[in-house]
Amino acid sequence: MPLQTVEPQRLYRQIAEQLRSLITAGEWAVGARLPAERDLARQLGVSRPSVREALIAMEVEGWVEVRTGSGVYVLDRNSQASQTSRVQQLSPDEWGPLELIRARRLVEGEIAAMAATQARRWHLDAMTKAMASMQADADQGVLPLDGDRAFHSAIVESCANVVLIETVQRFWDARRGPLFERLGGHFETVDSWRAAIAEHQAIFAAIRNHDPLAARLAMHAHMDNSHTRFSVSWRRTKSKSKSKGASLT
Repeated sequence: MPLQTVEPQRLYRQIAEQLRSLITAGEWAVGARLPAERDLARQLGVSRPSVREALIAMEVEGWVEVRTGSGVYVLDRNSQASQTSRVQQLSPDEWGPLELIRARRLVEGEIAAMAATQARRWHLDAMTKAMASMQADADQGVLPLDGDRAFHSAIVESCANVVLIETVQRFWDARRGPLFERLGGHFETVDSWRAAIAEHQAIFAAIRNHDPLAARLAMHAHMDNSHTRFSVSWRRTKSKSKSKGASLT
């Protein structure tokens, strides 16, 4: 038998594979609640964000159900309800959402600093228009993703570097993926919209004032806060998630 090409797996997929194997082996029965994230992270020797990404991947693929305010429960994959529910197969190339935010912090922090030295009036006008769109959508309870993308696009376009522009576009393509969308469905609230819009305003103010250090720090703060918003306890989320929306990252 010929050897097969070995492909590296993303960490969250390796974690999910272990958990799926344990479920299949009967370690946790249908309807059972999985151990808390912190316990799984300790036993696996990984970070809690990596465990969270794995659990979200398993939910997208129909292995578990995340019940905000309660925990993560094993589903019966053979039931008719499970077979007809919104189950997706993830691409092996799907980026983990929390890992994506950390990468964006690094890259877009430097982009914001560069924009503070290079942005022209029309770039600032585009950012202003994008923030107004975000605010209008948020006021109507609409996910303000279009304005959010336009804001970050205007920043990177001011750098006049096609590699950076295409990199940020790739970030946004991943932002629309099933993992990120499912995670947002659990943790994004109207309050998170408001907080993120204020963070965008701080980034804009630093760029408008031609202050690279402040722009970098404001972008870092925005990404750090976005990461935190997606990392609250499953059990604390229910009281904060009366309505859903975008994290505005």
